[in-house]
Amino acid sequence: MGKNFFENHVCKNTNELVDRRLPKILLIGYTIRTDEKICHGDRARVIQRSSLSKTMPVTRVHVKWVGEKYEIDVDTDEPVLVLKTQLYTITGVEPERQKLLIKGDDTELNSLNLKEMMGTAGALPKVPETKTQFIETMTDQQLAETLKLPAGLTNNGNTCYMNATLQCLHAIPELQESLDSYSGSVDLQGSLTESLRDLYQQLNRTTETYDPFEFIQTLRAVAPEFAERDNRGYIQQDAKECWTHIVSCLSSKLKLPPRLQQSGAGTSATSASSEEDSFVQRYMTGERIITQVLTCDEAPTEPPVIMKESFIELDCHIDISTNYLMDGLRARIQEKLEKESPTLNKQSIYTKTQKISRLPAYLTIQFYRFFWKQHERIRTKIMRKVKFPFLLDVTEFCTEELKNKLLPVKTKLMELEKNQEETNKKSKLAINYEQSKEKDKKPTIDPAVIEEIEKLVDPELAKDIGANVTGLYELCAVLTHKGRSAESGHYVAWVNKKDTGKYEWLKYDDDRVSSVTKEDIQKLDGDGGGDWHIAYIALYRSKGIPKC
Repeated sequence: MGKNFFENHVCKNTNELVDRRLPKILLIGYTIRTDEKICHGDRARVIQRSSLSKTMPVTRVHVKWVGEKYEIDVDTDEPVLVLKTQLYTITGVEPERQKLLIKGDDTELNSLNLKEMMGTAGALPKVPETKTQFIETMTDQQLAETLKLPAGLTNNGNTCYMNATLQCLHAIPELQESLDSYSGSVDLQGSLTESLRDLYQQLNRTTETYDPFEFIQTLRAVAPEFAERDNRGYIQQDAKECWTHIVSCLSSKLKLPPRLQQSGAGTSATSASSEEDSFVQRYMTGERIITQVLTCDEAPTEPPVIMKESFIELDCHIDISTNYLMDGLRARIQEKLEKESPTLNKQSIYTKTQKISRLPAYLTIQFYRFFWKQHERIRTKIMRKVKFPFLLDVTEFCTEELKNKLLPVKTKLMELEKNQEETNKKSKLAINYEQSKEKDKKPTIDPAVIEEIEKLVDPELAKDIGANVTGLYELCAVLTHKGRSAESGHYVAWVNKKDTGKYEWLKYDDDRVSSVTKEDIQKLDGDGGGDWHIAYIALYRSKGIPKC
């Protein structure tokens, strides 16, 4: 309703306008008289109020619009639509856009106490071309396309253990960069590395589900145990074993690309061999010094045995006293073992102490959820709840030499983290509009503070490519097992990626990918028992020095 309304429904005969000083009244269904003739109409006419064939109950209404005040006379025997049309002549607000706090346009005005009008002049909004859809009603494919979620992997019959492993390792961008530069090899381990390269490249190109059939066939050729079958097909396998085989192949075949080789100012004294140039050795392998001391009083003079070894994972021991990840790690730092004593020529008890001398950029931690029950001859799952942190500090497990190198940077980073948390808390307490806009902005870090932290990095650690220089780790992936049996159940990957926009965590359940919250990750500690997902492997990335 607009200009055309008046062209079609308002009488254009100027003879009918007897007194222009009187208000213009739009009436419906009246016989209207003028001085010379009678005009019959079932639509509105512009008339003189005194010429009606019946007396109208008139109410004067005051209208305030855009700072101006108007007075109009309203016939209360007419419906609301007539009043809206009168208001249109003054305000330009079309009747469809007027809000008069009146139910229906056919309501008689004499039954109402007239209130303020609300509305906006201008065209009505157009109906959306596409129908609005809600997340709750979308299919998995529609949800992935709308949220631009990454691709999932097809389950080829009890291959969830492999799919979950691949999605967790996919969270390492340096691994993908190294794979992109891999040229291939003719042996089986080289074929597996090449197949992993092609798989990740395909996942990066699409949001549709990808079938890893070629990779699983190559994996079964490299490790025939993954090809074991029963009368129903391929049997379920251990995701930890799959993780170990893949990383082992990468360790022997995948070298660092040129850019990563130049990421440090140089190389450490231990990086001279070609083995140290591999991606796994640099970014996923740590070193620890193991000391074995005989605790038996029968041979107090026996010297301790000290040796250095590499590790690609740490173990979280779980028993009745384990409530947190740090408890399980401490249990492995010092433990008792029985071995042959060269001094006594008999089995004796030793105390084994381990200290870390090098921290990798990516730290893998396995929760010891499964163990072998000898008397029942079955593998049993430990359901105990074990909490794990999003920020992990492992400096207490390091040698004194490494700890002294890490502490200055770690202390400064923790101070910076605390200051940022306080800033975030203040922004969340915003009480007005301007403050609420500020709270959505990412806190800026003083470049001078960053420069100060960078100067605290130990020169030897700075040269060690792929090493952690802070002693702090951030959780980036969790591989979980759901079920009460070690021989069955279901594996799922939960991955944090910095390039996924507003969705902080993603759940990879084979071909189904969905966004989850931080609270969902906290529920993976085993509190839900065997009927819910329980953390089996945790992958941590080094917390580096932030950029300006």
